Amino acid sequence: MSLLHNSHRVIAVTDMAKSLEFGAFMEKFTLQPSPSALPLPLSGLTFAVKDIFDIEGYVTGFGNPDWARTHSAATSTAPAVMDLLKGGATCFGKTVMDEMAYCMYGVNKHYGTPINPCAPDRVPGGSSSGSAVAVGAMLVDFSLGTDTGASVRVPASYCGILGFRPSLGAVSTAGVIPMSQSFDTVGWFARDPVILNRVGRVLLHLPDVDPIKPNQIIIPEDCFRLSSVPSDRTAQVLVKSIEKLFGGQCVKHVILGDYVKDKVPSLQHFMVKGNEDQEDNIPSLAALSSAMRLLQRYEFKNNHAEWVTKVNPDLGPEISERIWDAIKVTGEKIDFCHSVRTELRAALTSLLGDHGILALPTTPGEPPKVQANPATLDLFFSRPFSLLSIAGVSGFCQASIPLGMHDNVPVAISLVAKHGSDAFLLNLVETLYDTLKEEIGMLKE
Repeated sequence: MSLLHNSHRVIAVTDMAKSLEFGAFMEKFTLQPSPSALPLPLSGLTFAVKDIFDIEGYVTGFGNPDWARTHSAATSTAPAVMDLLKGGATCFGKTVMDEMAYCMYGVNKHYGTPINPCAPDRVPGGSSSGSAVAVGAMLVDFSLGTDTGASVRVPASYCGILGFRPSLGAVSTAGVIPMSQSFDTVGWFARDPVILNRVGRVLLHLPDVDPIKPNQIIIPEDCFRLSSVPSDRTAQVLVKSIEKLFGGQCVKHVILGDYVKDKVPSLQHFMVKGNEDQEDNIPSLAALSSAMRLLQRYEFKNNHAEWVTKVNPDLGPEISERIWDAIKVTGEKIDFCHSVRTELRAALTSLLGDHGILALPTTPGEPPKVQANPATLDLFFSRPFSLLSIAGVSGFCQASIPLGMHDNVPVAISLVAKHGSDAFLLNLVETLYDTLKEEIGMLKE
């Protein structure tokens, strides 16, 4: 369906001028859904789209002016965007992102850092920074991002909103610039769990189904020990809410690092000797993170090395270093990366079963300050990546849920469900949300 024909009206509002609204938008325009005689699930809702999705007639900028300069306008619109328009929603434009989606800070030297509406002195998280800020600042009802390493989950956590990374392959990535196909997903943000769920139904092409009670909620004690936020503000809030709604018998405590080490033998190829005793480290999950980053770099190189070497684009310093490192990577150990993916998916499928949930801190620490030293930031992100790689490598779905503020910064918890359990997880988030808010309110009293 062409956007330039009768199915949608395209109304240009601005050129490449960046909106002053929290710096969230790259380009504002309005794509309106076709009139429909039938009630549509997203009628009356507005959304924004990360500048990694094709929209017919617009250049997909990928967060970098040299990319925009060397690419033509898209000739068709990404299916995920089309689904939302067909579902009745109105698109308000494209949002700022980290360059080439290769960062989790939300900083862009060309287009600026979108302002975190929850904590203006903190980074918004990336690479779907503008999409998260547009929702957090109430500029739109929901937004589209992508999540390869964590580009929906981290900004959702930092901006105090809901974020959903679907099961790998559950939402079409056609018309989306690839980063690393073994991990690329189309994710979305919302402030309201009902809207998060409704958007999910449209993108996942799922009918409404009744919520199913989880048969187990697994609390990995080692993962929560990594967090600088006290567990009574994260894990305990969840446990009390679960007990209220479903009873305490479904809560189980595990040491996830030991389980993963035992069940994913290929991780031995990525273990680093000497870091077993560090308090801020879970060796098997650090190895998981290393395997994921290696495969991500290798696939990024296959996708973009030719363009990068030919154009030599102007990149932010830390992004430039990361991208050129990826371009130098070899195929060594890549087979082991694929073995790790297969083994981890089997291990976690066995652990969770059909209706089990794994709880995690979305990130183990608070959002870094906007002006933080890049070297400090890289060190800062080594711990979260261990936790974020669990859903990334397994291909499982993960929802990040805000739990209010602690020490003036947003706090979040994540729920992970097995591959293909997206509807179950979205329903559970909607069911839990109000009880979680009540528990947080009682803590404040």
